[in-house]
Formats: sequence, structure tokens, C-alpha cells
Amino acid sequence: MTGRDHVFVVSESDQGKRFDRFLQGQDLPLSRSRIKELITQGEFRVNDRHVKPASRLRPGDRVRGAVPEPRPLGVKAEDISLDILHEDPHIIVVNKAAGMIVHPAPRIYTGTLVNALLFHCQDLSGINGVLRPGSFIGSTYTPRG
Repeated sequence: MTGRDHVFVVSESDQGKRFDRFLQGQDLPLSRSRIKELITQGEFRVNDRHVKPASRLRPGDRVRGAVPEPRPLGVKAEDISLDILHEDPHIIVVNKAAGMIVHPAPRIYTGTLVNALLFHCQDLSGINGVLRPGSFIGSTYTPRG
């Protein structure tokens, strides 16, 4: 297992809880779907055994696992002009040009908003174990940090 190790002991009040839902309640910075994926990959185990996300837990079960470090997406930074409306350490608001693609896609690897943001910002968010700059892009915002 890679990343920071987490160890939890199942209490009486968590008896019968699904494994994935138990982990979701442990303040891990992960979505439930990412937790299921990590369980399926064997990153989190119960009593050192690989079990399914829907497995029911018993008091005294020992849950151990690690959240892997995010892996790079492989998108290159590009010096593309951006119309930045607001920027601070937590958020950047961009007026995206009409027709500009947001994320790289099959056969489109350059000229996207993500490529431009990578050049402009060095500290964009990651999600689901992949460093995905702009992964929270909404109509006009991207969280930073």
C-alpha cells in the first residue's frame, strides 16, 4: 500500500455497516465511488483480507489501508491567454472564450482551458487519484489548492 496508512477499528455502533459506507464516515477526502474503487483494488482491507465494498463489518474488525498519491494526468501547460475576472489563493474565475474546449479529449490534447490553467497556476486540484487540473470547472470557476 502506498500513501499515508489509515487504521480504523470497527465499534459496536458500526456493526453491520457496509465496508464502503464505514470508510465514507471516516473523514477521508474521497468520494464514495473512489472509496469503492480503492477497496476493489485492495488498497483498503478488513483484518488483512481483501473484501468487497458491500461486505458487512463486525465490532472489532480492523480496517487498514492507504490513499495512493495522485498520479499525473499528462497534460502539458500552454501559454494561452486567459480573461481572468478574479483570482485569490482559493479560486480563479475565468471568462472562458467561446468555442474553447475545457478538458483534453481523444484527438484534442492542446489548446484547452486546462492547458492554459496549468501554465497560469501551479496548484490546481486533483480528484479520484488523478491530478486533474480544472476537474471542478463549472461555468466560470475552478477551486485551487
